[in-house]
Amino acid sequence: MSDLPACPECSSAYTYQDGDRLVCPECGFEWDPQSANADAHDDAVIHDANGNALHDGDTVTVIKDLKVKGSSLVVKVGTKVKNIRLVDGDHDIDCKIEGIGAMKLKSQFVKKA
Repeated sequence: MSDLPACPECSSAYTYQDGDRLVCPECGFEWDPQSANADAHDDAVIHDANGNALHDGDTVTVIKDLKVKGSSLVVKVGTKVKNIRLVDGDHDIDCKIEGIGAMKLKSQFVKKA
């Protein structure tokens, strides 16, 4: 077996080199191995209000009263949110808040507990 990396799209081990690019025969995906290595080191790290790195499954605390859009509910300061999930976008935290339900939060309004 060759020492070429697996396909980033379908994880197939049957990749081959075509010139300066790598190709997956199963899904047809082509990529540049040098740019793939650069992208792996540039993963966006999401930070809380204090600059601590956040990870999936962390517990955070809300640092500001947050109005819930479309409702009269308010998420109060000090509310603990367990088991967060990080996502791409403007609101980068998906979570469930007890008594309110599923919410999306901005990382600038939470701190790691």
